[in-house]
Amino acid sequence: MTPDSTAGSLHIDCPTGLAGDMLLAALLDLGVPLEVIKAPLARLGLKDMVRLDVEETRSGGLRGRRLNVVGLEPDPPHRHWAEIRDRLQNSSLEPKLLQTVLAVFTALAEAEATVHAQTPESVHFHEVGAIDALVDVVGVCAAIHHLAPHRISCAPPPAGHGSVTTAHGLLPVPVPAVLELARAHQVPLRHDPSLPEGELTTPTGLALVSVLAERFTAPPLFTPSAIGIGLGHRRLDRPNLVRLCLGQGESATLDLEARWQPLVVQEAWIDDASAEDIAWLLDRLRQAGALDVACQSLLMKKGRAGVAVTALVSTEQAPQLRRTWFEAGPSIGLRERQQGRWLLPRRAGTLSTPWGVLTAKQVRRPDGHCTVKPEADALQRLSQASGCSVADLRAAAQAASFESEEPWTW
Repeated sequence: MTPDSTAGSLHIDCPTGLAGDMLLAALLDLGVPLEVIKAPLARLGLKDMVRLDVEETRSGGLRGRRLNVVGLEPDPPHRHWAEIRDRLQNSSLEPKLLQTVLAVFTALAEAEATVHAQTPESVHFHEVGAIDALVDVVGVCAAIHHLAPHRISCAPPPAGHGSVTTAHGLLPVPVPAVLELARAHQVPLRHDPSLPEGELTTPTGLALVSVLAERFTAPPLFTPSAIGIGLGHRRLDRPNLVRLCLGQGESATLDLEARWQPLVVQEAWIDDASAEDIAWLLDRLRQAGALDVACQSLLMKKGRAGVAVTALVSTEQAPQLRRTWFEAGPSIGLRERQQGRWLLPRRAGTLSTPWGVLTAKQVRRPDGHCTVKPEADALQRLSQASGCSVADLRAAAQAASFESEEPWTW
């Protein structure tokens, strides 16, 4: 099945597990040309190291495609994260694709480093560092960039149960790296005792959806326009597959709704810092990735005047922000709580006025109409450069047409 040129939403259904080769096979079954996968592998110097064998076959009576990654190295070595990262960064991969691939491997490296008490740079990957994992990660990311869906969702992957034999010996299922990825990226794992024992969701598969998927629930309304089936290699008591459902038309429009974003609220009450110290802490928190930072005065113990500093942080950035709190501020304790917010879809663009161009933001409201607001710093800069007042520029902006080639984001 070949999807239309303009992709809508992509939903990943993984009833029996999730692995990189299953995802890649499903994307090929969805209609992504094989050359889209082979081209970036060639840029990485892997053309003569690997062969991709794709076959249409069946699992439990259901059709799909199965991918076999055949290594051509006579004695393939284990690879460290530093080696993989250097190979990626020194390649000619398209920048956006490179960024996504690095994000997936960084997630893997950090998970392995945590479970083995190492630094990410010194992680010795074993299975994850093999050529087939490079193919899976680069191939899946390249195929996703080719499809360019405006949103990706994924069903909660099955955790599995029992044990599995790995390069580190016999490990419990889910393996430690899978559990750590789920914790670090807040991915819900589904416990289903009716599924067969063994590893169902692999670290590579979970790392891919941790980076690519924006939510782990099915869309409330979804009309599939194309379906891709990727088959696993294990024989189970049921079809072993991953299904990719590409939505078009109305589903793409219906998805332009408010979206829930899980957040972490970090807060400290400080009574032993100067105003300059507090300003420095706020600036460092913003630089470290806080979505928003605020402070307010309060009266603390022993009648001391203090400030409450609060930062809104994405779940992925929370660990990094904790370190910034303790490095840039005097606090020896930090409160955290899980929270969230609803976000309306928005996109960046420009407004052309007689005095120059203003950067602006367009927001889609729940009833479907859009509002546009010029950026405050853009108004100030153009006012200084043109001599026109901010009020007149704002009035001109209201009459201007909004222009943008950016996709909607949340």
